[in-house]
Amino acid sequence: MTENKRQIAIIGAGFAGMSAAWDLAKAGHQVSILEAAAEPGGLASGFKEPHWEWSVERFYHHWFQTDSHLLGLIEELGWSDKVHFPKPISVMYHEGKFYPFDSIPAALAYPGLGFGLNKIRFGLVGVYLKLTNNWRKLEKSTTDAWMRKYAGNEVYDSMWQPMMIGKFGENWHDKVSMAWMWARLKVRTTRLGTFEGGFQAFADQFAAKLQGAGVNIRYNTRVSTIRRLEDGRMAVSLQDGTSENFDQVLVTLSPGMMAKMAPDLPEDYLGGLLKLKSMGAVVMTVSIKHPLSPQGYYWYNIPKQAGFPFLSLVEHTNFLKPEYFGGDHILYIGDYLEIDHPNFKKSDEELAEEFLPHLSKINPNFNRDWVKKIWVSRTPYAQPIPLPNHSENIPSINTPIPGLFFASMSQVYPWDRGTNFAVEIGRRAAKMMLVEKNMDGV
Repeated sequence: MTENKRQIAIIGAGFAGMSAAWDLAKAGHQVSILEAAAEPGGLASGFKEPHWEWSVERFYHHWFQTDSHLLGLIEELGWSDKVHFPKPISVMYHEGKFYPFDSIPAALAYPGLGFGLNKIRFGLVGVYLKLTNNWRKLEKSTTDAWMRKYAGNEVYDSMWQPMMIGKFGENWHDKVSMAWMWARLKVRTTRLGTFEGGFQAFADQFAAKLQGAGVNIRYNTRVSTIRRLEDGRMAVSLQDGTSENFDQVLVTLSPGMMAKMAPDLPEDYLGGLLKLKSMGAVVMTVSIKHPLSPQGYYWYNIPKQAGFPFLSLVEHTNFLKPEYFGGDHILYIGDYLEIDHPNFKKSDEELAEEFLPHLSKINPNFNRDWVKKIWVSRTPYAQPIPLPNHSENIPSINTPIPGLFFASMSQVYPWDRGTNFAVEIGRRAAKMMLVEKNMDGV
């Protein structure tokens, strides 16, 4: 136990917050996690019907075999035997049909690439991006400009532009840093992973492990403001009107939330937070009586110009067995949207009326009678938008206010958001907190 035991507050019980808490508690400090929701997990949290053995995430998640930070933490916790890596089939849309697109041979056979030179350029670009580590050179360009130059207009228009429009919308798709695309392709694997019981099972077990290590996790606890006191401690005010003091505070929420909670941050840091751009997400989860895909496809990449009112369709039970969900077949229907998009205000039934008829394009036998239950999840902060040279605009984890730290998905760049890099940035923040206060007793 350290001689300089500190009182530390972590705002948010997502993967970043819990990972930081793990390292800080192991170093001998008293850690409290303040979480606004009723359960841990953040954007990776899930829900479960009474007849299901596994939970389903509100916003679809999976791991790659390259997710070393997350898998390393799981190994440290002794749970590696609970990680499963099936190999589902992902498909790409072209002229009314879907084609497998989850391996190099499948990609080269995809008719949307055309023939000859286009496929050669596509293959060479893919190999180069897999092998190079020089993302700083890539970040000087947009994905749109770089891909058009090296892969060619036809390949980009067929392959990448529809995905970019779907992910970042009409306003941002041609402005995103090429380093973002490099990172996406760099880490992808054909096998996709999950935790036995679902991501919520992992979050619940991790939370229990933290509580066993002395971490105080308080759910349904919403923070309003954070201010530094004259004695150097941090005052954390809650929305119930109470206030508590801590030696250090780590915020693991969105940049916008951080700006609201810490209005005393210097103008340049605060302005940097507010300049960061992001997309929101609306995801409908549907349980149905029968499998949707006759071919057993898992992930459908759907361009907006194909006429579907959503970006992705994921048949979760072609990744995991329907038996885990009481025989139900689980679909995700998702889209990244700017936060002023009407879908954020539509009712669940309005979205169902808009989305569900399009499932008959996948399976002509589908009808509304197949549907057992619908859930809709919305978040205004789902996908950071990294512009060229974004590395120059990343807010530091160690804020200008001593004792106040910030770790979010907007800071994991050039890597994309996800639980693996949430673990990485949470543990990196914990190291910085230990160094700031010399809390490790060295």
